[in-house]
Amino acid sequence: MKQPKIIVAGLGPGNKEDITPAVLTALQEADVVVGYKYYFRFVTPYLRPETECVDTGMKRERVRAEQAFELAEQGKTVCVISSGDAGIYGMTPLIYEMKRERSSAVDIVSLPGISAFQKAAALLGAPVGHDFCVISLSDLMTPWECIERRIIAAATADFVTAVYNPKSEGRYWQLYRLKELFLQEGRSPQTPVGYVRQAGRPEQEVHITTLEAFNPEDIDMFTVVLIGNSQSYEWNGMLITPRGYYKDRGQNAKDDLQKPKHHLQGAKHHLQANKGQDIMIRSFRTIEKELKNKNIPLDHKWALLHAIHTTADFEMENLLHTDTGAVASLYQGIAERNFERKFQLAENIHVKGANLVNGLLFIELERVIPEEKKPRRIEIN
Repeated sequence: MKQPKIIVAGLGPGNKEDITPAVLTALQEADVVVGYKYYFRFVTPYLRPETECVDTGMKRERVRAEQAFELAEQGKTVCVISSGDAGIYGMTPLIYEMKRERSSAVDIVSLPGISAFQKAAALLGAPVGHDFCVISLSDLMTPWECIERRIIAAATADFVTAVYNPKSEGRYWQLYRLKELFLQEGRSPQTPVGYVRQAGRPEQEVHITTLEAFNPEDIDMFTVVLIGNSQSYEWNGMLITPRGYYKDRGQNAKDDLQKPKHHLQGAKHHLQANKGQDIMIRSFRTIEKELKNKNIPLDHKWALLHAIHTTADFEMENLLHTDTGAVASLYQGIAERNFERKFQLAENIHVKGANLVNGLLFIELERVIPEEKKPRRIEIN
């Protein structure tokens, strides 16, 4: 008897062009295909005539998984199909959990597919060009209190957010609450929002609006919603979230003119704030390469990099002394909290100024060489 095996395959969003070659091969290899009956319309043309099909209704995922193990343990190759990517709110996690529960010897193979949010993102343009998260609004498996905490975290952290299971016949208010929370947590009303219904299928609809104008009544259970971050913008009918490749010189003038004002203001502030930081980071990298001691404790190294960056004097490596844990103590301080910290400066090191910014203390140091210690120039007649 051949080794029993379950292949969990993601079919993609529902278009035959989006099914991967690996999944097509698995479908042709399978003795049995198990899945929600709606999905068989997408795979039937690729199955062998003798392939057994076991279909079940919606919300019967556990039954499908049990059937798959029973058939595989008979020595059959079973392909469990899921829409999108089977590992994203699909059958793959359940199959692995059931394998563990049953202590089953059945081999599991997981084949990825194009997820609904990936297909929706491609149709909208490039909305997930930077950090993003995916949240399901279904509270069948997860308490709403937990979902709401995750929504708040996504909104405050400025993640591009993909929303799965936004509505169902018995669940409608959650999407209204999500919109309310995003606005409440400071996401701009002009933030672009894209939503795609029936992505990749003949009934496909693609829409772009703003968070303020977004109407949850336009959404159903077959829709994926994508909410942009503070840098996202609409251009030429596309929703774009920049990765940051143009941050050194900004977007070109034509692009800037077509961006909403809140994006331009944010981008301008971002560029100004990061220009000095970029110079400092490049300086620190250069300094670190030139240090003679490569094993300096990180706590002391950070202060040393600042000192050499400020004075342009590599002799600081031998002159600067810091108390153990001094730099760590500074970082633990809060900007509004008063604190006192004493440093012992090497001879001829003078403090020119100090500045507290965002809880970080910047001290400007200067090495002043007394006249008697400066090299003297003697003219020889």
